[in-house]
Amino acid sequence: MTPTLHVLDPAERENLATFAGHAVRLDAAAVIRLRRRGNGYVSAWAATGFEVLAVRTVVGELAPDDITVAGDALLASLSGPAAQAPIDLGYSMDSAWRSTLPPTSGFAHVDDVPARSLIELAEQGATVAAEHAGGHGPPASLLDQVVLTVTGAADRVEVPMRVVFALTAMDFIPHGGERADSRRIAAGEIVRVRATGAWLRLDARYGSVARRRGGGGPSLRVLG
Repeated sequence: MTPTLHVLDPAERENLATFAGHAVRLDAAAVIRLRRRGNGYVSAWAATGFEVLAVRTVVGELAPDDITVAGDALLASLSGPAAQAPIDLGYSMDSAWRSTLPPTSGFAHVDDVPARSLIELAEQGATVAAEHAGGHGPPASLLDQVVLTVTGAADRVEVPMRVVFALTAMDFIPHGGERADSRRIAAGEIVRVRATGAWLRLDARYGSVARRRGGGGPSLRVLG
């Protein structure tokens, strides 16, 4: 059976194409894992380069239920003239997917945080990274630094900078400009923090990022 993806709604195709575009921008060789979610939904997963996974779910049909494909090929197919027809996903690249996915259920809502605060943290982090980055990007000590601690639902969740960077790199927070700027983020825009015993997830309007809890290096200090 030829692997196919069918996303009928033009808005949903655009959403998925935007997700794929951000993933390819971060890594030209990015692969995207597509998984059927319930009845009539497809989740697209991508690695962000920050040891954090990103996901967006759209209305669509997928066969088989789980397949990994080249990000650039998926993006081209979603943007092509035949995008309304079922998309031939071509050869599977399942062997290129290296990460364990978080569970689909079991996440508890810990608290909501202002999206503007997360963008401000990312801006601060980018400034520090520019001052200390070497030839391999931001130092691990910065990426693993805990910049936000959220308490609620009988849980205390520490959010490292790498998770904030991943959220903003995937452009999951609406900002009304060419790039995220804390001054343009609506005051009422929130990001929901959810967690299991093993995973942390941030849910923004346009997608989510997830990482194993305690998966990074030592925390240095709390910025917010």
